[in-house]
Amino acid sequence: MHIPSFPECNHALIQDLHHQSDRDLLALFQQNPDSGRYFVALFCRYSPIVYSLIQHSVRSRTQANYLFAVTWRHLYYELGGLDMASQLAHHPNFSLQSWLIQVTALCINRVELPPVEEINYSLSAASPPFWCFVEQALDRLSPRQRFVVLMAQTFHWSAPRISAYLQAEGELISPQEVEAELADSYRQLEIALPADIAQIYFKQSPEDGHGLPAGLTHSLMVDGHPSDRSELEDIFRLEPRQPVFESPLS
Repeated sequence: MHIPSFPECNHALIQDLHHQSDRDLLALFQQNPDSGRYFVALFCRYSPIVYSLIQHSVRSRTQANYLFAVTWRHLYYELGGLDMASQLAHHPNFSLQSWLIQVTALCINRVELPPVEEINYSLSAASPPFWCFVEQALDRLSPRQRFVVLMAQTFHWSAPRISAYLQAEGELISPQEVEAELADSYRQLEIALPADIAQIYFKQSPEDGHGLPAGLTHSLMVDGHPSDRSELEDIFRLEPRQPVFESPLS
């Protein structure tokens, strides 16, 4: 398996951050929650190392890509709470690279991978940073907005089918109203994304009103088929910003 490349790494917003140190990028990421470029810059700097570790541990390329995305999703939240000053005080030889390697190793050992045939994720269609920020944006929608977006984008349901399903659940909504709610949900989803993430990943500015980027469907990582609405409503909800595993250097 070869190490994939990511087009966002060549974007001007990311290129401009190449001179920043790891410590500065981490501080900028933690101090600017409404900006996504700093996390993307860290991802571009260290994705080759993380992917190399994973590809030597997982035989299937599909599973390796999935674990790579899951690992970076986990790293996104771990980085948000990482105190480099404290780590350096207790571990003088601490480096962000060594920390990333240790957390990646934890993910390799502890993440239970689904069978290849159950993985719908496409690394080429939606890179891990984009997945993280789309999930956050989805979490800001109402339950019904998330539901109609999921049905339309992931399962390719038509407005009449979504309408019929919701009416069976006791919600009177016409196909025309579903289409209007979808349009509004897409607008709210684009607004919820950090402006620099929209600039990096959208082919056009979200203000142009041309809909969602092509990678969005693949970033809604849902397997199988809908069966219970209560499970689907919160399927994209992220866990609180807390460590999933024990810190390797705690």
